[in-house]
Order: sequence, then structure tokens, then C-alpha cells
Amino acid sequence: MRIPLSWIREYTQFPESGTAEDLMAELVKVGLEEEDVHRPTDSLSGPIVVGEVLEKIPEPQSNGKTINWCQVRVVPEGAAQTLTQEGIDPSGVQGVVCGAHNFEVGDKVVVTLPGAVLPGDFRIAARKTYGHVSAGMIASVRELGIGEDHDGILVLSRLGLDPEPGTDAMELLGLYDSAAEINVTPDRGYAFSIRGIAREYSHATSTPFTDPAAQISTTKDDDAARPGHAVSLTDDTPIYGVHGCTRFVTHTVTGINPAAPTPPWMDSRLRLAGMRSINIAVDVSNYVMLELGQPNHCYDAAKLDGGIEVRRAAAGEKLTTLDEKVRTLNPEDLVIADQSGPIGIAGVMGGARTEVDASTSSIVVEAAHFDPISISRSKRRHKLPSEASKRFERGVDPLLAPLAAQRVVDLLVQLAGGTDSREITDAGAPVLPQPIRLEPTLPEQLTGVAYTPEQIRSTLEAIGAELGQDGEHLLVTPPSWRPDLTIPAALVEEIARLVGYDQIPSRLPVPPAGRGLTTSQQRRRGVYAGMAAAGFTEVLSYPFYSEAANTRFGQAEDTGKPMPMLRLANPIASQYPALRTTVLPGLLEALRRNVSRGFTDVALFEAGTVFHPKSQLGSASIPDLGAYPGEEVLAGLDAGIPDQPLHLAAALSGAETAELPGVPGRRRDWADAVDAAQKVAELLRVRLEVVQGRHQAFHPGRTAELRFNGVRVGHAGELHPKVIEELDLPARTSVMELDLSALIDGSPEQISAEPISTFPPTTQDVSLIVAEQLPAGELEASLIEGAGELLESIELFDVYSGEHIEAGHKSLAFALRFRAADRTLTAEEASEARAGAVALAQQRHGAVQR
Repeated sequence: MRIPLSWIREYTQFPESGTAEDLMAELVKVGLEEEDVHRPTDSLSGPIVVGEVLEKIPEPQSNGKTINWCQVRVVPEGAAQTLTQEGIDPSGVQGVVCGAHNFEVGDKVVVTLPGAVLPGDFRIAARKTYGHVSAGMIASVRELGIGEDHDGILVLSRLGLDPEPGTDAMELLGLYDSAAEINVTPDRGYAFSIRGIAREYSHATSTPFTDPAAQISTTKDDDAARPGHAVSLTDDTPIYGVHGCTRFVTHTVTGINPAAPTPPWMDSRLRLAGMRSINIAVDVSNYVMLELGQPNHCYDAAKLDGGIEVRRAAAGEKLTTLDEKVRTLNPEDLVIADQSGPIGIAGVMGGARTEVDASTSSIVVEAAHFDPISISRSKRRHKLPSEASKRFERGVDPLLAPLAAQRVVDLLVQLAGGTDSREITDAGAPVLPQPIRLEPTLPEQLTGVAYTPEQIRSTLEAIGAELGQDGEHLLVTPPSWRPDLTIPAALVEEIARLVGYDQIPSRLPVPPAGRGLTTSQQRRRGVYAGMAAAGFTEVLSYPFYSEAANTRFGQAEDTGKPMPMLRLANPIASQYPALRTTVLPGLLEALRRNVSRGFTDVALFEAGTVFHPKSQLGSASIPDLGAYPGEEVLAGLDAGIPDQPLHLAAALSGAETAELPGVPGRRRDWADAVDAAQKVAELLRVRLEVVQGRHQAFHPGRTAELRFNGVRVGHAGELHPKVIEELDLPARTSVMELDLSALIDGSPEQISAEPISTFPPTTQDVSLIVAEQLPAGELEASLIEGAGELLESIELFDVYSGEHIEAGHKSLAFALRFRAADRTLTAEEASEARAGAVALAQQRHGAVQR
């Protein structure tokens, strides 16, 4: 909402010396947000004066254009020129070249003299053109930044003005005025008006306020008043629980001059408020809407066919709106119609058929009160935001309609030569706010401020509420312009706002003595820190996926059926209708975005909950508040909550180390994904079993199944080439995903650093020939079991098949490191442990030492 300062001064005691910044500083105190300042003088500066055309000589040019060589008086007749800027004629008569032709000798025009600056940093100076020295410019409204008309000069006499030459044109046109722009929250629709802002300024400064609505004298109850245009409200079937229109007022004015100029003071205020001047009828309508907050509409009375009916649209009805677009109406649309059909979408936009034009002489002024929900839905349905709908969907004062209609008529009588016909129709009845019971202690309970009873009463009375007593409770009837005040808490907010938010104490709550992080929290933080230390970057993604992504990455085998998942009733986008069952799709999207921006060597990880529905989803009912529902009810609620384990996934692409002169870089592969999973297990002091696995999204033969205590907890390996191509990922992208909750639950109660032994290790190697299809992990597990407790670590360092190895077999070489905690091992003890490992491998797998 933009607030011209000259306008707000009419109804408040805002000082003449006050600036837009001063106004916003006061309004911020009562909860309105400052946005911007609009000041014409920021881009427009003088000398800009009124000039009288003394001579106009047309001069055809060789390019086919005709210019006018003009002599323009820019000082009062008989007065001397007092301006001394270079290019200004001391005689007070300027020679000016002008290309426009819509003015004559004797007209009063706006002249920008040398030294003036126009919008766009256009600086006026004396310059030679078309064979003359043009010392200034006769300006159009567009050149002055006050309109769009660039084809003709601004002739002041056509605005009903006859100022003396030399008059300050900027003052005459209201260009020294400025406007403060504020942001209005959806619950405070009354602030979309000068009336509402003036009231808020009076609250902020404790100064008197003059209600513009109280200055209007209606002719409704005069003896001369008679019934006006026929109106019927036939919206008999409520939609959204309410009727679309509760009050509809018409007031007829006759004999207007549709060509009457809009006076400069009104044009200036409309322009500063963000509206352009159109014609006198539309400008008056907009002016009253901005002043009072009540939208209104003007119909050409001669174009109305019979009485006016407010109803819901019939299916398939069409309406050509004022923007000349044909719109198909919806049965939920509230329309204003006459005998020929719809003539407007109520509260949104009028129809073109009854538009006021240059031939209009009589106008039927409409001011009504419409249901906010109906207006809001129609506005969105037809993509027709308007100043009227902006106000109606936030709530308009139901008592304003007759006053606004009268104000429009009064201004048309004053400015357009019309006559008030006293023909008035007031159909329906206003629906006023209901009383609210306010407990006297509630303001202190909600704000922590001990407001006195007098503060509470005076504040509520200041906003226009009527107070009564209901026992110990206050009975508060909100003012008609505050439809947002419906509950006691809203009244408390008003008390806190107007007494001052600065009165609310700032006290930080004292937290109770804590017990530190839980074991699970400690484990999670340790894993995240360890992954970061290993060179992975943590990312976060949305938990909303497509069903295809959930199915592809969330289940290992392609069953041809989508896996069970939770579908959202109101997804953020139609392509993401389900909650994730895996972390990988979001992580891979983050990887793709990084690679597309030039970061080719990437190692990312993400931890987050996944969602697996149970057989029961949700509950049939929600227990009432205020009482313990009982164990059985809680168990029923819990049964409907999906399982939400924590998963951790990693994705890698590109090189681990960059290529350097003489040092080849190493490309990441599936083994790095397995190592990442092993890193997580190591941080939690658990042991993962890595075996050959299968997964529909992974490369066949480069997929590891990760097991913990014999149960699958994840996969690691290289993505399938088709998946990589479809998702536009780098070649050989590798990933892993683990059920982190399962690993944390199985981790030891105490995790501490392993002691550093003071005894030396003994290392022995073993090379075994086994069947080619035997996974190295199975052979490694057998060696660990056979070696016994002296084995400290085992590492696979060579895999070989080929010459000297029987077909269908391979050689696996392991380094076994032995150490005792209490002594130095002998070679015989280490050899005995190694022999035990080999023996068990021979027994289980038929392994033969190479």
C-alpha cells in the first residue's frame, strides 16, 4: 500500500515537515512493515514552470517532419526573469523548438528550462536544432514521468487550470508530494486504505484521527431519496458455508461530463498510490477505493438491461471483461448480471459491455460486500488479480458500502458536473462481528506483561471495539472494519501491538539440566564427522521422490511391481508424490548438479530417514485433547506410524587424486564405495560382511551386498550403465547405502580408542587357489575364524588368474598380521595361527596353498 503524504495529512496530524521515512518509522511501531519510498523529485528537478505560448510558427523540414518554432513566456507579464542559469533568456520569453502540434497560441503549458533534469537523467540545456537555439522544452506527461501519453503536450487549460506564467509547475501538478510504501499482512485488510493507515498512525502517535467515512453525509434517508436501480440477491445456496453477497448498494448520478479532466491533485495522489489516470469516472472510483478501502464500480446506466441480479454463474456462461478477454465462468463464480447475462465477476473485474465511455451521461455506482473466499477463488481461477479483489479477499468493512457510493457520487457531482439523482438501492443487510469473551488475565498469560485493566480497556476502545461485561469477563465487540478479530488471542495481539511490543520482556527460558547426548546421537555425530574427515561432503535433499525412483533404488530385485510407499495427499509437485524409501535418488541429483557445474571430482554423503509403511497406515480417529488417551489408544496411534530408519548413503565420481607430473591420478571405482561402507562400520566398531550381491540399479558383477550379523543392511558398488545414462551421471559413478539405524543398534555400548600395543606384530602371507566364483569376502571370513584371537588384521593384496592357475580358479593372496596383547609372539605361534586359518579355508572351500 502506497500512502501519499498530502493525503494522510488530511485525516491525521502528520507534520508538514514530515517525510515518508518519518511516516514509516511511526507505522513500524504498530506492526506495519516498511517497503519503499516513492518521491518524484528523486528523478525530476527544476526549473520547471508554467509557460504561455506567445507564438507558434510551423516549419516543414527536409525529412518530411514539421516542427514548431515557439516563443513562450515563462514569467508573469511585465515581470523580469530572476533565474540566471545559462541558456535562460533574461527577457522571460524562451525560444523553444517543439515537434508536437496539439497546442495553440495562448495555451498554458509546462516548460522545462535549461538546468532542469527529467526522469532518466535527461538534462535540459540550450542547444541548436533545426536551425534554432532551443532553450528549453515544452513537456508531455510522459517526459515529466506522470503518464504514458507521449504524442501530445500537456495543455494545462484542458485540466481546468489557468495558472500565471512562471508558476512552479511541479507544485501545481503535485510533484513535490511523496509516498511511503508499506507491506500489509493478509489479516489486516483495513490497512489497504488511507482511512486504515490514518487510524494506525493515530494509534502509533497518540494523536487525533479524523475518520473520512464520518465526513460523508448520505442522502439515503432524505425525504428526496427514492428507490434506485432494481437489485436482487439470488445467491440462495451458500458455498464454503456463506452467501457470496450480503449487501449490495447502488446510487445513480446523472448528467455527468465523461470528458471532464481529472484534477491535478487527484491525478497526483493516484499516481503516487500506484495507479494511472484513465478518465474521470474510473479515477473517482479508484480514489474512493484507496481512501476508504471499499471497492466500487461504475456502470453506464444506459447500457444496463433491466435490474441487477447477484448470483452464481451458470455452467458455460461467458463474459468479456474490461481487459477485452472472453472468460468462461465457473458455477462457483459469483457474478453480477442484468437481463442479458453477466456484466461482471463480483469483486474481481467488471464487464466490457457496461463500461463507462465517452458517451456516458448517467452512471449507476455500485458498492457491495462480498464473501472473501468466493472472491479469492474466482481471482485465482481466472488469473485476474486486481486492486478490488486484493481488498475483498482480506475483508472489507460491511458498513462502508452506502458511504462509498455516496462519496463517488459527490465527487462526480463536484468534478464532472453530475447531478445526484437520489436514486438509492440498499439490498441485503450487513453481517457484523460477533462479541468475544476476553478473560482479564489472558493478555498477561500470553505476553508476560501485567497490563492494567485500564490499559486493556483503553486499547480495545482505541481500535473501535465496544466493551461490555459478562461476569468477570470482558465482552468485546470488534469494530466492523476488523473481521480478523474473532478469538480472544487476536484481541491480546492488538493490546500487545498498541501498548508496544517493546514492553514485552525479553527473557530467555532456563533449560533444565540435561543428560547430554543420547548414545544414538553420539554414534550419528561420530559417523558424520568421520565421513567428513575421510573427504566426503555432506548434502541434504528433499525426502520427496517419484514412485519410479523409490522402486528402482529402494528394492534390490525388479519385481515388476512398485514397492509399498507412503503417498502424499498434497505433494509439493506432481512428479514427487511419495516419501522416500531410499536416500540415493536425492543424493545422485546433488551429484549431477555439482558435475554439471564443473565439479567433476566429487565425493558426497547424506544421512536421512526413509519411510516404510506398515500394514496399518494412520488411525481411524484422533483422541481429544486435554486428557490422557490411554495405553491402548496410544498403541493404536503408534501402529499407524511408518517405520522410519536412518539411512546413510555415499556417491563418488571422478578422481580421488589429481594427475600430477610423473604421478598418475587414481580414478574412484566400486571399491571406494565398499571402503566408505567399511569406514562407517569401523567408526561404529561393528563388522560388515561383504559378499557378492545383486541390485537392479547396480552394475552386474560390480555389486557388493553388505551384511551385519547375517542380515543384509545395504549395497555398495558401481551403478548400472543404463541408470548412469538415464540420470545423466558421470561414467563409473559408484555408490553405497547402509541402514545406519541397524548398525547403531548393534554397536557396542562403549566405543573407545583401541589401546596401542607395546609388543611388535608378526606378519605372514598366504596365497590360496580357490574356485573363481567364490567371493573373496567368504574366504576372508573363514581365514579370520580359523586364525583365532591372535589375528589383528587381514588384507587382500593380490588377485590372480591365468598362467599356472587351473581354469575356473583364481589365486587370492592375503597379508595376516598377528599380535598378542601381553607378549611378543614367536614365529612358531604365528605360524600355528596361520596354519589354523589355512586349514579351515581348505575344509570349507577346498582352498589349496599356492
